[in-house]
Amino acid sequence: MTQRPAPRHLLALAQLSNSVGDGAYYTTSALYFTQVVGLSPARVGLGLTVGWAAGSLAGVPLGRLADRRGARGTAVLLALGTALAVASFTVVRGFLPFVLVACGYAAAQSGLAAARQALLAVLVSAGERTGLLARLQSTLNAGLAVGAGLGGLALHSGTRGAYLAVFVLDAVSFLVCAGLLSALPTAAPGAVAGAVPGVVPGRRPAGLGVLRDRPYARVALLNTVLLLRLPLLSLVLPLWITTRTAAPAWLVSGLFVLNTAAVTLFQVRAARGVDGVAPATRAVRRAGWVMLAACAVFALSSDGGTAWAVGLLVLGAVLQVVAEMGQSAGSWQLSFELAPPDRVGEYQGFFGTGVTVARTLGPLVLTSLLVEWGTPGWLLLGAVTLGASYAMGPAARRAQDGQVGLRRPRAARSRAT
Repeated sequence: MTQRPAPRHLLALAQLSNSVGDGAYYTTSALYFTQVVGLSPARVGLGLTVGWAAGSLAGVPLGRLADRRGARGTAVLLALGTALAVASFTVVRGFLPFVLVACGYAAAQSGLAAARQALLAVLVSAGERTGLLARLQSTLNAGLAVGAGLGGLALHSGTRGAYLAVFVLDAVSFLVCAGLLSALPTAAPGAVAGAVPGVVPGRRPAGLGVLRDRPYARVALLNTVLLLRLPLLSLVLPLWITTRTAAPAWLVSGLFVLNTAAVTLFQVRAARGVDGVAPATRAVRRAGWVMLAACAVFALSSDGGTAWAVGLLVLGAVLQVVAEMGQSAGSWQLSFELAPPDRVGEYQGFFGTGVTVARTLGPLVLTSLLVEWGTPGWLLLGAVTLGASYAMGPAARRAQDGQVGLRRPRAARSRAT
């Protein structure tokens, strides 16, 4: 009898599958929608913004569905839904259908992320989650790099058939992801690996649930502030390099490769030892200082010649990715540690909206702050990041105190009453 693959291996393969498809999609989608579908860039931007806004709203209820109906089944259905949405893009011919499909795509992606986090909580003990998330993040970056290479081939071809092949590849990648997720073990809804026997799960208000959990909401809000760095590599640094420095434009690609390779190789190492609230907040604090240093180095790159600019931009990119890995490890731990064990999917859906908000507001905020203001803007971004990283400690401790109060053993609760 063949041995069944371990859950962590299946989770990694599922991550690799859909990240390859996503890498190809992200590389080519903007040009497909403008050159093949015929939408204007402004309409593409508006449609995607509306789509991701809808996705951020869908994350919490879909995460709650994973808690109540089972994380594995919900994740499989949402992976299939994502595949259907991607395939639907190939038949879109107008703005309104594009917006509707974009909303479906973003909702399925946001819900899938929450359901997979809930599934991880079911299958992996608390002490192993951050380490596994680091490995999954490394796998994600490797898959995105492979997918981006495949997307580059489609861009080089420039034909309608090549673009359609990318969308088919992405849809198939989510079908494979669904198949891998369906092979994972089942667990009762709300079950959490490593839960302490005799401990009552945190009882949070019904209805709005996580939205009424103010301590957790503060942690999520601070994490959203820290995530404002997300558009740096894809938008802000390319504009900064080409308009404010003497560095060559090809350095944009080089910095992207540097970031992707660093996360692939070192994210697991960066997450070692981040196994509780205190280590997580320390990791976030250290990341805040490193991000401040990165911002200062980027600001200095606008002065001097080509060699000076290239050297400082590379140094800044190294510091930025170190900060990124530390902040990611700390936030992963906090997002799980501070959530009630029977509502991980719902809470992960809420925590994950920080990525959507940062990607929606980040381009507007950072281009105005950094490209237009220059050095003062960089220093302000670094100071805000450092302030948010220090505020995370008290916010996380308060959320943890609330959770401890809600997780007393039944025996102690009975004595108290």
